[in-house]
Amino acid sequence: MSNPPPGEIEFRAQNQLSELFAALDSGTGRDVRRMLSTLSPQNIAQLLESSPPRIRNVLWTLLDPEIEGDVLPELSYEVKSQILATMDTEEMVAAMEGLDADDVADILQQLPERVMGEVLSSMSEADRLRVERVLAFDEETAGGLMDTDTISVRPNLTLDVVLRYLRRHEQLPPSTDNLFVVNRKDQYIGLLPLSRLLTTDPSVTVREVMNTDVEPIPADFPDDEVARLFEKYDWITAPVVDENNRLLGRITIDDVVDVIREDADHSLMSLAGLDEEEDTFAPVRRTAPRRAVWLGINLLTALLASWVINLFQGTIDKVVALAVLMPIVASMGGVAGSQTLTVVIRGMALGQIGRSNLSWLLTRELGSAVLNAMLWSVAMAVIAAYWFDDTIIAVIIMAAMVINLVTAAIAGAILPVALRAVNIDPALAGGVALTTVTDVVGFMSFLGLATWFYA
Repeated sequence: MSNPPPGEIEFRAQNQLSELFAALDSGTGRDVRRMLSTLSPQNIAQLLESSPPRIRNVLWTLLDPEIEGDVLPELSYEVKSQILATMDTEEMVAAMEGLDADDVADILQQLPERVMGEVLSSMSEADRLRVERVLAFDEETAGGLMDTDTISVRPNLTLDVVLRYLRRHEQLPPSTDNLFVVNRKDQYIGLLPLSRLLTTDPSVTVREVMNTDVEPIPADFPDDEVARLFEKYDWITAPVVDENNRLLGRITIDDVVDVIREDADHSLMSLAGLDEEEDTFAPVRRTAPRRAVWLGINLLTALLASWVINLFQGTIDKVVALAVLMPIVASMGGVAGSQTLTVVIRGMALGQIGRSNLSWLLTRELGSAVLNAMLWSVAMAVIAAYWFDDTIIAVIIMAAMVINLVTAAIAGAILPVALRAVNIDPALAGGVALTTVTDVVGFMSFLGLATWFYA
């Protein structure tokens, strides 16, 4: 029997979640516990993240302790932190038993140092050493992503010996597609694909069939660069080494998917000045302060634009049509600038933009902006002339739109690079900075030209 398609699996999962919510509403804890036992860890995590805090806590208490450890790695940062805050040290140690070292390290990094120390001291020595090996690296590096559960072999062994060695294991680590070939100093030499191991003459040595083309990933390599390598070469696993080329562990594709998802969440949420770890159902006392900061920054930029408008109050009083048309100039510049800004930030995130090609991109964006400025400024001029029966105001808005659209293109291309140079996230600050530029330049050019023409 063939497996159901992903869409059908997702539909079934949604039905299960709906039934569970109905059981919660009816207050039947036994039914909820039974239904939870039928859900996968991924669906339980989705259910917890889709529930308000009070219901979330009830669901966690009804969950079988034996699967808590499988659910925790699937939760978002903030929801995981809330759940961990309700657990004592013994519960945490029990939940983390059997998890990969990178998953345990990820959980521990969300705990206060005192609690982290208690949990580590409660682990077995072998587990503690594995986890501390990962904790030694920043969580946003290859070392922080890696799992220390690896299988390595020596190059002088025959494939028959390797096969007998593998049969001694109860199971292979998840996502194993290669064995790592190391020398006597545990220095990485190459990969032995399982496909070659199973299809090659057993009397052949590892050295004869191993793959030496795959370079290992340094432990301090940034996680977004790791994701880019996996995407480029279609890897399932990759070795991680220290500065002496000693094998430390491996990174698997599931960890890379998490990095890609987190980066996407970061880019999306940063556009609104929010944290990518924000809990959808976080209470008001948490969401309000976080949003207040960004709203305050936006208010300051809006006040700056209003101050520019106020400089030309006399001109606006004389020509009321200026107040009607003024938002159009700023809005067109904002949209044009956002298009360029998005393209540049995406290119930077993909590692496609550097000093060598930035000038070409800037020229391209300028050319596109000039063509669009000429097209839409003429169209708006015709509309304004017909609307207000005033040729002068048509010329003014046409010139102001050209100025602002060209400025928006330049700002959209340069701002992300400038912000990155001073260690400010372009996805977080780029939108506000761009809006400030297009508003100020748009109002200044439009009202300044109007003052000059109508003086």
